[in-house]
Order: sequence, then structure tokens, then C-alpha cells
Amino acid sequence: MARVTDNPADAGITSAEPYGSENLLPHQPATAANPTAPPGKARRSPWNRGRDRLVVGAIVVVVAVVAAIVAATSDNLHTSRALADPPHALPTPPTSVPGSMTQLWQAPSSATPIPIGQSDTVTTADGSEVAGRDPLTGQIRWHYTRENLQLCTVDTAWGRVNAVYHKTMGCSEVTQLDPATGRITAQRNGDAELGTRLVNDGSHVTTTGKHLLDTWRDDLVKSMEYGKVPFLQNANKQPRPNCTYGTVAAAADKIGVIERCPGDRSDRLTVYRATAEHEDEPKVTYTALLAGKRARVIAMSGDLTGVLLPDQKLYVVYGADGSQKAAYPMDLPASDVANDPVGGTEATTRTAAGIYWFTGSKTVALSRDDLSPRWTLDGTLGPGITFATQLVVPIRGGLAVLNETNGATLRTVGIDRGTYPGPVRLTALGPVLLEQRGPTLAALR
Repeated sequence: MARVTDNPADAGITSAEPYGSENLLPHQPATAANPTAPPGKARRSPWNRGRDRLVVGAIVVVVAVVAAIVAATSDNLHTSRALADPPHALPTPPTSVPGSMTQLWQAPSSATPIPIGQSDTVTTADGSEVAGRDPLTGQIRWHYTRENLQLCTVDTAWGRVNAVYHKTMGCSEVTQLDPATGRITAQRNGDAELGTRLVNDGSHVTTTGKHLLDTWRDDLVKSMEYGKVPFLQNANKQPRPNCTYGTVAAAADKIGVIERCPGDRSDRLTVYRATAEHEDEPKVTYTALLAGKRARVIAMSGDLTGVLLPDQKLYVVYGADGSQKAAYPMDLPASDVANDPVGGTEATTRTAAGIYWFTGSKTVALSRDDLSPRWTLDGTLGPGITFATQLVVPIRGGLAVLNETNGATLRTVGIDRGTYPGPVRLTALGPVLLEQRGPTLAALR
């Protein structure tokens, strides 16, 4: 084989050295005494020894094992999806609540605290799967499934579905979906705690927790974090990182939270902004010690915050600066106030005319203008919603159709819920009424 050199004088010289050997001695021109320079001895390959071949084999095995582990734990490998075309429009809802209603279908949906119905689609969420269903038949139109992860919670905001999955330490994987087609619109990693719920103020969503609250914009970019921040980069930015949290509510780009802090003689109400110049440096509107413990934020509206003080048997409304605006007697059964609600959020709904709060045994109507109590209905199973232009509240055996102004019962509608005795959350979608019965969602018409 010809050896190419950078020396023109050597051009065209054919080497006598075999391929793979190298003469390490300086080039010696031939002389009479030494007519031919002895060829250099071939150097043994460093990979010909048995020990070296064992090392190479071990490296190959390690690489193969690592590749297998990566493949086995790959999110893409364990994610399956099916998209759908936008659905056909639903029939128009009736002008009044029907005199009787029949169950169309039901499906497991343990990860939806409240039924999700929008874009002419019902969204269910159970185990690892989020599914978009036909409201009239329950047939799955699209699905998004993380086979290696379990859902923490699924809720709706900004006209989209937000699915929060449990991974490693907490509820850290968030995928936002278009409810009509199942298309992914945004994704993020977060720091939400196990048992989290999503609190929506119309512009931002906040995850609840005992030690940390995270707030996101509609593109899932974090706008604020409050509490004990993991992987802390900037010290002394959080006002009280050693507190634990009770209930959380939100409105008008503000979050209200009950704090229980070391050294405080009672619970504390804190209201802070959903955005600030730095996401880890909350801008607190006010913080105030309350008159007692076991306090609960019930609702917020504009600059007002309604708080229940069960030990004092009072419901108190606080203003924009934390001052008390009004107080109302509120004596609830001990079972209603024994513990904070699951997920740190009260069961409330909003209509164009009012806010409705389910205490655990009764429904209380609050004014949207000043959060004052307007009327109470005993023996209910959940808060009310507007369905077919009327206010309906779940009761044992069916629905109560109410006068929204004074709470008077206009009539009742029977519904067969089988043996299920617990709380019921409602959502209306066209002519279909959705009921969340614990881990099951039922569609009625």
C-alpha cells in the first residue's frame, strides 16, 4: 500500500511496512555498508489481550443495560394518544329543567373533583387516562394516557383541560389539552404536592398544598410560588416558609390562603398577588391574624374575601386592606367543620347571580357583590349551578329547582343514583347534566 507523505521527495515511494505497523526510528538512507534499512518491528495491538476484551465486553453490557432502562422508563414509550376532529354541535338546552331525567351513561373519573364539560365534549380522567367523550353516548373520541404515571387531579381553565400527573416526589407533570380534539397545547414540570387541587381565578391557576402554592399563566408558565420552595436559589424571599396551609381561594389575580404559623396564637389570612416581578418573591397585599383557629377561606370576589371562623360561629368578610367589613352568624354542624376540606378548597360554584357554597350538609348562597349570605337550603348534597336557565341544587333522590333570589324550592326532579349516598357536583353541557358522584361521572338528560 502506498504511503502518502507531506514530503514531495517521498512521493511515489511504496512502503515495505505491513498495514497496521509503524516504524518509529528516524528514516535512514541506504548506504553501501547498509544497503537496506531494517524494517521496524510491528507493535502489538493494545486490544489483543484477553483482559482488554473483557473490559470491552463489560462496557457493551453496561451500555445495553442503560439503554434498556432508559427505554423502559421513557415517557414517550409509555404515552399513548388518539386525537379527534372537533365534535358536532349538541342540541340546544331546554328552556326549563325537565320534569324527569334519565341516566345516559356513566364512566370512572376519579381524578375530576368536578365534572368537566366544554367544547361539546365531556372529559373524564381515571388512573392514567384522560379521555374526551361524546356527551350523549359516552363513547371515547380522544384520549391521552401516561401508562407509567397516575393522575393527581384534572380540572379546566381557559377553555382547556389541565391534567396533573404524579411523578417521583409529587404531582409534577402537567399536560394541557384541547377538550374538543385532545391536542396538547402546553406542558410543564411543577412542584405541586400530592393531593393537590387547581384553583382558578379566571386568569391564573394555583395548585394547593400544605407547604407550597404554585401559580401558572394560561401557557403553564409559572408566575408565582408561595411557601417552602424546593431547590431554593434566593434566600429570604418568602415571607413565612415554615407555615402550613389550610384552604385556598382566588379571584381577580389574587390568592387568599389560611396560614398556620409557628408562634402565631391563631390562624392567619394572607392575600397575595398572582404575579410579581420575580416568581419567587411574592407581593403580599395583606396578612392578618384572625380571631381563632380552624379558619377557612370560603370565597373571594374582587377585593373581598369571605372567611369562616367555626369556633366563633361567624362568617366574616374582609376588605382590600385586610380590615373587617362585615360579620354574620354561621352555626354549622360539627361534622361540617371538623377538618379542612379535601385538597384545601371549598365546594363552591358561581352563576351570573351568585356564589354557592356547600358546607357539607347545606348550601349557602352568597352575594357576588359583597359576599354576604343571602339564603340557606338544608339537606343538600352540593352547591348549585344554572341548568336550562334555572338554578338546580343536588338533594337526596334528585334535584331541587330553586328561585335564585330567595332560595325557595319551585319543584324537585327525581334522579336514581343507585346506592351512592355522598356529595354530588354538577356541570351543565347543553341539554346534558353531568353529576360527579365520588369516583364516577354520570350523564343525564
